[in-house]
Amino acid sequence: MMKSASITLDILSPDKSIFSGEVSCVTLPGGKAPFTVLHNHASIISTLSQGKLSWVTDGEEKSIAVSGGFVEVKDNRVTVCVEV
Repeated sequence: MMKSASITLDILSPDKSIFSGEVSCVTLPGGKAPFTVLHNHASIISTLSQGKLSWVTDGEEKSIAVSGGFVEVKDNRVTVCVEV
């Protein structure tokens, strides 16, 4: 069986790892506007503003509120550093 198109997501805060795992998509509160990252998204580095960070894993949406941070998207890996 072929593995579905997934993204590795790591969400880090200054004091702990909030989430680390495989997801199908991530929606982030970008500095200019919210945006969604899917499999094979172009590489990007962006600031994050206050808002909701959400992701879908095993068909279930999960989310946290963030007050800011930044994100790096590269090679189907999304690394998010946030203040929650």
